[in-house]
Amino acid sequence: MTTTHPALSAEERELLPSDEDVRFYAEHGWYLSKKLFTDDEVDALTAATDRYYDGERDRTLGVRPPKLAYWEPAKGPVQRHNDYVHYEHSAIGAILRKPLLGAVAARLARAAEIRIFQSTLIYKPPIAGEPSNIVPWHFDKHYWASSSSEDMLTAFIPFHDCDVEMGTITMVDGSHRWSEIGADDTVVRHFADRDRGQLEEMLAENAAHNGAEIRKIPMVIPKGHLSFHHCRTYHGSGANVSGRPRRAISLHLQDGANAWREFPLSDGTHATYNHDVLVRRTDDGRPDYADPDYCPIIWRESAPQGG
Repeated sequence: MTTTHPALSAEERELLPSDEDVRFYAEHGWYLSKKLFTDDEVDALTAATDRYYDGERDRTLGVRPPKLAYWEPAKGPVQRHNDYVHYEHSAIGAILRKPLLGAVAARLARAAEIRIFQSTLIYKPPIAGEPSNIVPWHFDKHYWASSSSEDMLTAFIPFHDCDVEMGTITMVDGSHRWSEIGADDTVVRHFADRDRGQLEEMLAENAAHNGAEIRKIPMVIPKGHLSFHHCRTYHGSGANVSGRPRRAISLHLQDGANAWREFPLSDGTHATYNHDVLVRRTDDGRPDYADPDYCPIIWRESAPQGG
């Protein structure tokens, strides 16, 4: 039995990860894609985010979640993070829902369905000494404790050629396969709310526990290409010393099996995510991480064909 990708052209199918690529991702925890977006698509994304920064919205969040990243001009020339751009801005959302992107993620995660989990618009200003430009080592699953899946992944989508000089995203090779030590309830807090030195120490301790070398691999990403990383892959980024802004979207993706789960914390509360005050509820009252408004499907595998 074979499975087809009816939403993809023959040319797009050539851009999917090979079996060897999928094995590489499973071993290393990251993958650099082929050119998934045309220059025109990237330029349209850049223009749409310009309009977003100018205040253009097609809809806004019904309530403001407690841990929302939402840069506004009053915050000044720091590194900008804006969540839910796929929801608030139709043109941005339409580009991010490109089926080819979802199909690549599905291959890597070995999933039949891929939904958006979150989208964060990022602007790293060309200010070499700006402290907010440094993103310390972390992995995303820490902040997704209320998600049941261990196969979630992130696509990093720069709007231009992106290299070390610009402070590109950098992966700790193979770290998604490490067993974790030293984790407590503090790890569910976002890296921006934690001590950078503590995060560096946690990385070193976990590498030592696993007898692993810390191999930091900067992602050198040509325009239109993407990097993908597993939800347990340690990653971070350095200063932008290029003299040009580094602009990108981190598109967090969930496989179709992902759902809200109860994750108790030591203080008697439960881990939460911003979705929990926004999305619809399931029949039994749980936050629905398949809410099509906030978590739209961007790829679903077709039914098997033939015998």
